[in-house]
Amino acid sequence: MSTPTIASNAYQMAARLAQATAGTEDLNPNRDSPNFGQMVQNAVETVVDKGREADQKSIGLVEGRTDVVDVVTAISETEVALETMVTVRDRVISAYEEIMRMPI
Repeated sequence: MSTPTIASNAYQMAARLAQATAGTEDLNPNRDSPNFGQMVQNAVETVVDKGREADQKSIGLVEGRTDVVDVVTAISETEVALETMVTVRDRVISAYEEIMRMPI
């Protein structure tokens, strides 16, 4: 698989995840705390946006419109955002597994 295909598949999966969380409603709208679904959606959108920005800067580099430093910076920001998202996902799964192991 080529890198553009992998990136396209990742964007599509992230967009589907964002759409899935967009339909979630807060069960207690009077709370002042943020909606978890909205937080996840915002995080996914941030990762997707940074990925698209890095892609555009990479294309700009090939076309001679963008500086190498800008491309490296955009790719680094995307990598950090993606690593953060993966870490949060892993923590949520770990917390869920811990809750499932609790005796009733």
